[in-house]
Amino acid sequence: MEHELIFGAAYYEEYLPCDRLEEDMRMMAEAGLNTIRIAESTWSTEEPRPGEYDFSRVDRVIDAAARHGLKVIVGTPTYAVPPWLAALDPEVLAVTAKGPGRYGPRQNMDITNPTYLRYAEGVIRALVSHTAPRENVIGFQIDNETKHYGTSGPRVVARFRRWMAERYGTVERLNDALGLRYWSNSVSSFEELPDPTGAVNASYYLEFARFQRELAAEFLRWQSEIVKEYLRPGQFITQNFDYEWRPDPATGLGFSSGVQPDIDHYEAAKALTLVGTDIYFFAQDRFTGLEAAFGGDLMRPLRRDNYLVLESHAQGFKEWLPYPGQLRQMCYSHIASGARGVMYWNWHSLHNGPESYWKGLLSHDFAENPTYREAASVGAELKRLGPALAGLKKANRAAILVDTGCVTALRAFPTARGFDYNDAVLGLYRALYSLNIECDVIFSQEADWSAYRLLVVPSLYCASEELIARVRAFVAEGGTVFASFRSFFADETCKIYHDSQPHGLTEVFGLTYNQYTAPVDVTVDGAEARYWMELLQPDMAEVMAPYRHRYWGEYAAVTRNRFGKGRAWYLGTWLPDGALRDWLSQAAEDAGLAPDIPLRWPLAVRSGVNAAGKTLRFLMNYSSSPQTLTLPWGGTELRSGAALEQGRRVTLPDWGVYIIEEAAT
Repeated sequence: MEHELIFGAAYYEEYLPCDRLEEDMRMMAEAGLNTIRIAESTWSTEEPRPGEYDFSRVDRVIDAAARHGLKVIVGTPTYAVPPWLAALDPEVLAVTAKGPGRYGPRQNMDITNPTYLRYAEGVIRALVSHTAPRENVIGFQIDNETKHYGTSGPRVVARFRRWMAERYGTVERLNDALGLRYWSNSVSSFEELPDPTGAVNASYYLEFARFQRELAAEFLRWQSEIVKEYLRPGQFITQNFDYEWRPDPATGLGFSSGVQPDIDHYEAAKALTLVGTDIYFFAQDRFTGLEAAFGGDLMRPLRRDNYLVLESHAQGFKEWLPYPGQLRQMCYSHIASGARGVMYWNWHSLHNGPESYWKGLLSHDFAENPTYREAASVGAELKRLGPALAGLKKANRAAILVDTGCVTALRAFPTARGFDYNDAVLGLYRALYSLNIECDVIFSQEADWSAYRLLVVPSLYCASEELIARVRAFVAEGGTVFASFRSFFADETCKIYHDSQPHGLTEVFGLTYNQYTAPVDVTVDGAEARYWMELLQPDMAEVMAPYRHRYWGEYAAVTRNRFGKGRAWYLGTWLPDGALRDWLSQAAEDAGLAPDIPLRWPLAVRSGVNAAGKTLRFLMNYSSSPQTLTLPWGGTELRSGAALEQGRRVTLPDWGVYIIEEAAT
């Protein structure tokens, strides 16, 4: 499928109230779907009793898929344990900060439990060895939206103590590094380290959170090594990474975006040959394209390659039902970010269970509906355009620097009620997105920043000396940094640096500060200051905007400084979207990245180079109103085949998509 985009859905014959396998495969093929994903949720069906495997339903589905020309991704079923396993060893259920686990929910197991691992290995080996030889099985998904699930029972704590001993060597070094002398938390041996779920010392808890994330990455590496023993050439190993589930007060639901706090994606991605992801967001008038773009921009840099959207919603919750045209736009939004393909969760709506009202492509009556028919239209387009769209490569010159530990640290020391680390990340990302400045979202462990000219740093509260030195070198060598408040404040263990802030970078930013407060009736260049304000005292820095306030007016809010060959911007407070966009626009100009496309959201442009070396421009209108523009480039609009000249005035319809293959120059 090298030059074919993956287009498909999750499929669970085990959940169907009647036998309609052949009809489902027929409808999928007619709709242009070419891939299904199976088996990751059905351990109790695949192993009804310990050591007794029944893959008859798996075989039925793979056989039917083959008859209808569909490829299959097989999932290991380890994220939802069968009842007999919990009965066999109750300690399979994870003990968390909330207490002992109970059977029922998924993802409730202790991923370090020997009994769980023994039976998990058994079903993985049996399933993968059974299905890997099948010609239409193209890859394997290991586990499902994997995280550490809060596991913190006695076995995990004992292992954590050993991990800490290896990490710190001596208790003296441990006590000093984490500041454990406070409130008599210091220990005289590693065996004395207390249960971290009750920790009041943020540095100690941060270490435990780091350890838990390592357990999750280790678990995926363990599964990957097992699966590799059975792979045929060309088969891939993937995993459906998700994001932080962010609550939405307006609906009581939420959406998936931001840095996931319960697994380190950078480390976990090393277990995969194809990064996969699940991306969920609002539809209708709240569909902006941002979550699709952010998800791709976070996933793509993990392996510097295309990724696969394993789950995207078709109908989803009632608030998510797409307007006409939005399902198409959602699909192209993913592809424009470098997705190798898009799959829906799921094919049919469920008739019982907790996700009965998370609807699939088909509703509960299994009949064709407008969402299915639009998917069929998209499927026909993707089959025709696949060779031109597959393998899209992107070479972004801007990056947002994120750190998983900062999610935990800023939960311990919040910026403000209703504003957390991912609010800062997504707010600055949104500013770039609205300017049509494409960026990568890179983790702090990423060593190579050589491709970037602009580095945006949202609230990097915890930063090691090594990371700070790299930021300093980036600016000195000609890069532009735009950092927000609460950056470079503490070390990697969350222990606050005891010299001038921002630590190690006062010369780079040309300023310092030692006081901060909550803004009340404070403005910055006419915009309201929100949540947090650092009272910046410039030394060499240029004051771009001061605070407007009777008492705080002597302090800077936004600064810019020349250091070495580059520039360093510092934002001392939070500002509304429009103001953030304006300041980032100026920083982008310093970096030589001012958009050459005079368009702003709701018109969005995503670009890349396809396998044939042709530049593609995805032009999308994320609004219910037609948008008229002058084309900055000419070429062929691939969906219609129309020739479009540079400078031509065109009108993009509501939720419309143009895919323009630029003319050779």
